Amino acid sequence: MGSDNEKSIKANPLNEQPLRLQEVREQWMLLGLAAPAVLIIVAIILIPVGWLFYLSFVGSDGQLSLEHYQKMIQYKSYARVFMTTFQVSMLTTLICILIGYPLAYFLALLPQRLAGFFMLAVLLPFWTSLLVRTYAWLVLLQRKGILNDFAIHIGLWETPIKLVHNMTGTLIGMAHIMLPFLVLPLYGAMRKIERDMMHAAANLGASPIHAFWKIFFPLSLSGLVAGSLIVFVLCLGFYVTPAVLGGGRVVMVATQITAILENQFDWGAASALGVVLLVATLVILYAASRLLKLDSALFGKH
Repeated sequence: MGSDNEKSIKANPLNEQPLRLQEVREQWMLLGLAAPAVLIIVAIILIPVGWLFYLSFVGSDGQLSLEHYQKMIQYKSYARVFMTTFQVSMLTTLICILIGYPLAYFLALLPQRLAGFFMLAVLLPFWTSLLVRTYAWLVLLQRKGILNDFAIHIGLWETPIKLVHNMTGTLIGMAHIMLPFLVLPLYGAMRKIERDMMHAAANLGASPIHAFWKIFFPLSLSGLVAGSLIVFVLCLGFYVTPAVLGGGRVVMVATQITAILENQFDWGAASALGVVLLVATLVILYAASRLLKLDSALFGKH
């Protein structure tokens, strides 16, 4: 039917012109409806980011220059900051995967009402300020904190160990804060998996472990990748937790930007750091999207 209409339109140019005008009017109408949202995006995101790009190319003499980017290549401290940022982000994501995947799997196997009750425990940290949660971990992990006292009392170790103002404390605090961002999309993906597929695999002779790795895990992979990507990208720009629990020893990009603005008041150098981190984040997002498309294509073939 559609092909007949297309043939009639092509055969009759008089019908083609009104349809094109109607299509153009619909496009302009949709653009008009989307105009407020587009203006908000431009005002909130594009203009500040564009200003950030501009400041990164302004030298100390007020002229256009690449001196801020040259400093990042010249001084090894900048490389260490980026390495620390990506290291903390990757380790936090890995910890969240190791804890979050079994937790999401457990919630997905529960009945709907019971899973909703346990999901409240996962969402409970969102009800408390990020700063309060970070300082709560500082109280728990310090040398005379609750965790050290309890471990000494039960005989795990004899003297207090350093669990804060280092990489260990930073990873513990960030994993606690980031864990819900992994569990939520992963739980949603797992909940959509039909349990009959696992039963069918068992009826065909597959062991529970074999059925899990061949059926359940590939189907949950999209939620795992999405949650991991959210956690990793959010960790790249984290400031409060590394600053408090790291004690100045875990310097990430956000911490370095704050130090540059407070000590040197150099907006150009701070903007250059932000631009490089933004570009790196966009590259990671693009690579992840390509990887997801490739995985879906390969999975579709099989």
